[in-house]
Amino acid sequence: MGDKPIWEQIGSSFVQHYYQLFDADRTQLGAIYVSIYTKGAGALSHYLSSLPFQKIQHSITAQDHQPTPDSCILSMVVGQLKVN
Repeated sequence: MGDKPIWEQIGSSFVQHYYQLFDADRTQLGAIYVSIYTKGAGALSHYLSSLPFQKIQHSITAQDHQPTPDSCILSMVVGQLKVN
């Protein structure tokens, strides 16, 4: 992983963290989002907990991370979902 560009390392780490958290306890995802861009962590946690499935499993088949001119990282993730 040390030979990859820094944006790929950060993007891969974030994707791994995000989907592990989503699969384990999706109500905790509210802490990742900035409230000025969403309706707030509480509203997001409520929405995620109201989804019509109990368990979900993400299977990532591909991911791509690119730097943006404003020092951000754009990530694209492709995969499959398995829900109960």
